[in-house]
Amino acid sequence: MITETRSQMQVELDRIRADVIRLAAIASEAIPRGTEVLLGMDLVGAQRLIEDDDIADDLSIAIEARCDNVIALHHPVAGDLREVMTALRLASDLERSIDLMVSVAKRTRRVYGAELPPRLRGLLERLSEESARLLRLAIDSYVARDPGLAAAIDDIALRLHEMGHHYMQAVFDAHDDGDGVSMPVCVQLALIGRFYERIGDHALDIAERVRFMVTGWRHETQSSDRLEFRRSHEVVAIGASRVAPSTGGGHGARGMSPRSPSPSDGQGGTST
Repeated sequence: MITETRSQMQVELDRIRADVIRLAAIASEAIPRGTEVLLGMDLVGAQRLIEDDDIADDLSIAIEARCDNVIALHHPVAGDLREVMTALRLASDLERSIDLMVSVAKRTRRVYGAELPPRLRGLLERLSEESARLLRLAIDSYVARDPGLAAAIDDIALRLHEMGHHYMQAVFDAHDDGDGVSMPVCVQLALIGRFYERIGDHALDIAERVRFMVTGWRHETQSSDRLEFRRSHEVVAIGASRVAPSTGGGHGARGMSPRSPSPSDGQGGTST
C-alpha cells in the first residue's frame, strides 16, 4: 500500500515538473517576442503577446492545483515536500516574468511612433538577450537539479544589472542630447529597462529555490538565525531587568554582566 501511494505521488510530481518546464518555455519565448514587438513597433504582435498571457495564467493555475492536491492527498515530507513548494514558487516567478513582457508590449503602444536612437536599440537587445539567458540558466539548474549552477547565477546576474545602469544613462542622454526622444517616452523606456532587470531578479529567485529543493539550503537561513539570536537575547535582557537588587549595588557579580541592556536603552538587548 505504501509503495503504491508513493508511486502515485511520484507520477503527480513528474506531471508538476513537466508543467513547470512548459511554463518556463513560454517565459523564455516571451522575452525575445516582446523585444521584437518593441523594436519593430508592432502593435499586432503586441496584442498577440497580451492575449497569449491567458495561456500562461491557465498553466500556472493548473500547477498550483496539482501541488495543492499532492499536499492534501499524499502529505509529502522532506525532499518531496521541498519539490512541491519549489514548483509553487517557480510557477509564480515564471508567470510574473511573462507578465513583465506583457507590460513591455503595453508600453510599446505608449511609445508608438517614437524613433529610438541606435544606442538605445542596441542596449535593449542586449538586455533582452541577457535576461533570457539568466532565466534559461535558472531553469537548466531546475531540470538538472544542479545546486552548483543555481548558486553561480547570483554572480552571473551582475552583468545584467550593469547593463541596466548603462541603459538608464543612455535613456537620459537620449533626452538631454537632443535625439528627439521626449520625456514621456523616456519615462516609458526607463520602465521597460527595469522590466528586464526584474526578470533577472526572478531568475535569481528561481535559482535560490532550486538550491532549497536539492539541498535544503535557504537564502533566508542566516537571517532567521540572526533574528532568533536577537529575540532570545531580548528575553534574557527583559528578565534580567525585572530582578530586584538585594543590596544597593554589586548585583552584577554572579551570573550577570556588569550592565545588562534593557528595553529602555533603545537597543532591545541586542549585541552585535
